Amino acid sequence: MKITTIGLDLAKSVFQLHAVDANGTLVWRKKVRRAALLDTLSKIPPCLVGMEACATAHHWAREISVLGHEVRLMPPAYVKAYLRRQKNDAADAEAICEAVRRPTMRFVPAKSAERQAVLVLHRSRELLVRQRTMLINAIRAHCAEFGLIAVQGASGTRDLIDRVGQADGSILPEVARGVVMLLAQQLDALVAQIQALNRRLLSWHRQSEESKRLATIPGVGVISATALAASVTDPAQFRSGREFAASLGLVPRQNSSGGKDKLGRISKMGDRYLRKLLVVGATSVVRRARTSDAPAANWVRSLLERKPARLVTVAMANKTARIVWAIMARGETYRAPAEA
Repeated sequence: MKITTIGLDLAKSVFQLHAVDANGTLVWRKKVRRAALLDTLSKIPPCLVGMEACATAHHWAREISVLGHEVRLMPPAYVKAYLRRQKNDAADAEAICEAVRRPTMRFVPAKSAERQAVLVLHRSRELLVRQRTMLINAIRAHCAEFGLIAVQGASGTRDLIDRVGQADGSILPEVARGVVMLLAQQLDALVAQIQALNRRLLSWHRQSEESKRLATIPGVGVISATALAASVTDPAQFRSGREFAASLGLVPRQNSSGGKDKLGRISKMGDRYLRKLLVVGATSVVRRARTSDAPAANWVRSLLERKPARLVTVAMANKTARIVWAIMARGETYRAPAEA
């Protein structure tokens, strides 16, 4: 029997394969070690290979495509509906093989190595920023035990570290001061590393035309523009800007039945990092709109008169996501709305 579709369940060391023919009849299922995966697939005539869009999926999609196979990645949440028995590797591979053959299934475009490299910069920067926050909180908490308090923010933390360096033994014991200064050295190293990553992101931003077009949108800076340009491989996979906003979890969650529409909080589906960047950028737009006389600020102020500020911020993030899709799909730059 000729193999037409293979469901591949990815793992660290042992991969599970489930192969079927054109009628969906099982041809074989087998376990393959990581080192033998490409050799096994190279002996099979070109066919459709389905995988979940999880860790290492984009790497394997590029490698398997070189062998002549058609590779399709799917969101893991969409594959779960086709799992018909208890969870194990064989059942997962069978569910992937069943899901990839569905005509209504949504697929995730495989990212190139360059786009993944940019996302590595973003994830590493995000990790260092979290570590910086942890160090700042630790320094402030340790100093508060000895009555040393400073205002919030980076400047307040720097003033607090200077006071620790000048404090005598009656205010701060030498043992505690040595520990705090050690944390301060780690904080300085983290700040320098974050700045280095920012410079690398700025360099890539200046080379990417798509990222520069996205940066023309209010509330979208270099960090957000590079993350969006690297994450969204093909904007044509979304039929509209609302679909793109829904993929980021910025639309209301529905609980509708019997012809009655019931909308709740946003779904928070999709990429959490992109959603956070859009919400943070929208927060600055909403803050500036309170005192701005631009035509675009009138819409924000009209919402602020009726809704809470955080709800308006999320609504602005939804609107920004739709603008992002329009710019990426049409290859244009942002044009501010004209005054009515």
